[in-house]
Amino acid sequence: MELHTSVVEQPTDFAVVDNIIPLCELAKSLEEAGEFESAEETLRPFWKGIPHRPNTTGLADDVKAELLLRTGTLTGWLGSAKQVAGAQETAKDLISESTALFETVGASEKVAEARVDLAICYWREGALDEARVTLRLVLDTLKDSQSEQKLRALLNSAIVEKVATRDQKALRIYREATPQFDTSANHALKGKFHNSYATLLKSLGLSENLEEYIDSALVEFAAASFHFEQAGHHRFQARVENNVGFLFASIGRFSEAREHVTSARCLFVRLADHGGVAYTDDTLAQIYLLEGNSEQAERIARRAVHALTQGGEQAVLAEALTTHGKALARLKQAPTARAALDQAVEIAENAGNPDRGGIAAITAIEELSDYLSADALQNYYRTAESLLSNSQNLSIRTRLGECARRVLSVAFSKGDSTAINQSAATSMPQGFSLDAEVLRYEGNLIRRALEESGGSVTRAARMLGVTHQGLAFILNGRHSDLLSIRTPVKRRRRSIIRNH
Repeated sequence: MELHTSVVEQPTDFAVVDNIIPLCELAKSLEEAGEFESAEETLRPFWKGIPHRPNTTGLADDVKAELLLRTGTLTGWLGSAKQVAGAQETAKDLISESTALFETVGASEKVAEARVDLAICYWREGALDEARVTLRLVLDTLKDSQSEQKLRALLNSAIVEKVATRDQKALRIYREATPQFDTSANHALKGKFHNSYATLLKSLGLSENLEEYIDSALVEFAAASFHFEQAGHHRFQARVENNVGFLFASIGRFSEAREHVTSARCLFVRLADHGGVAYTDDTLAQIYLLEGNSEQAERIARRAVHALTQGGEQAVLAEALTTHGKALARLKQAPTARAALDQAVEIAENAGNPDRGGIAAITAIEELSDYLSADALQNYYRTAESLLSNSQNLSIRTRLGECARRVLSVAFSKGDSTAINQSAATSMPQGFSLDAEVLRYEGNLIRRALEESGGSVTRAARMLGVTHQGLAFILNGRHSDLLSIRTPVKRRRRSIIRNH
């Protein structure tokens, strides 16, 4: 479906103009509850719905701005749910126009609201830098105020940093914002906060092997589910179910994982939320990959890619393509797998989400090293290293280090060491030593793991994917300079996840 932002507006029926603001407020409440179609129907007297522009002829600036904002945000949400091509661009145009009008009439709180909604559109497209700058402008403007728009800006800032794999920065935002959200009476907003916070804790717990974070994630998911239930927000309840499902899959509880994700998918189907259905399909495909069922994973991942190709959410599409590429590689369909992963890298880069592209490049090395030349693997490694230069996710950094070793291993096993040396000679400084560089990189990874784990060798070993004994051997042998960072292992409490 093509979108059109300019249409010939008909004269406004001034008998119903006075109803615009109340109808916009009703539409906003329905939108917050996830009832996007009902919100669209509420504004039907002034708006034909997506993909049209609302009729604003003869309206005062403040009224016109409110109508543009509501139709703009709904265009973004409906475009995501129905995967309508160009919807986010149209939404940005409408919201930007409303922002300019709110500035004209001096409505600072509404300006902040519009800018947060604009940042969400940027985030959906994968344009993370634009989203980050827009949200920072809101926070700088509101400063010490305790308004709802400041809470929304904080929440979405944390989400952007999480998507950009700047996990520690996102964690700091969540922790600092928690007391402010505790005092909010907005159940929908609190549910979104707890759900996104739980998603970050889940990621940290799985990547760094920290049971405390996984336990906290379960608590946060439960809180999110409660608040969404209070708000009647069924779409986001489905997202919580999807996220909990992936958590269970990641710890090997596949039956429970599929139960949660299938429940979420059924709810998205009932809501005719095609984007939500595609997200759950991608999660299901990842679960089947973890189980070793590549054929089922490929079939479902292909379905997710097809659905997401229709819309404009490029970062999510790149993730689905990465899943599909991995499944194809494990089915030994190397050329098709490589094409999917290359497309994922390109889409993520063009959208402004380098980390997602870097993960796709890492996946290409991990899954296709048996089929690619040393030069091709080197190119993927350089791409991944460049795109992930700002990543704070330790598991991703560890995977990147493993990929460096794999590229070298493939190069030497295939007799391409000459090409490696020639490449190094043209791109590395005089006196460069490959062994020294690998040793330095390994030392940096171990140092970071020890610092992140508070000096615990056991925990650092889990982060790095090696045994306690193995890491201790490496420390005592190759990296004795890091021994001073070690501290005695602390006894940990029992995990609640075993009895969840």
